[in-house]
Amino acid sequence: MASVETFPNPNPQRNYRIKHTCPEFTSLCPKTGQPDFATIHVEYVPDQRCIELKSLKFYFYSFRDRGIFFEALTNAILDDLAGSCEPRWMRVTGEFNVRGGITSVVVAETGPEP
Repeated sequence: MASVETFPNPNPQRNYRIKHTCPEFTSLCPKTGQPDFATIHVEYVPDQRCIELKSLKFYFYSFRDRGIFFEALTNAILDDLAGSCEPRWMRVTGEFNVRGGITSVVVAETGPEP
């Protein structure tokens, strides 16, 4: 699994929101091995550290060959990213493309928004 690098927050005294969107996310269905496609949204209020984008891209790519259910995937991303930058608040939303006529949206967050 790729690690997510961080850098010092240039304005740690202020609450502000950062949003990252990955519209080309892929993983594998753990039942069929077929690819699952999604848009992953990451929103957070940083504390002392911010997520570095190149490492975030490689982190997302590390799921391409991993069989994982949508719910576990969204929560794993939240755990990994929140663990790397220790934000004041974070939300990860996975918008999964149609599979068998059903779309799925999974939202996980660290707690109340500041």
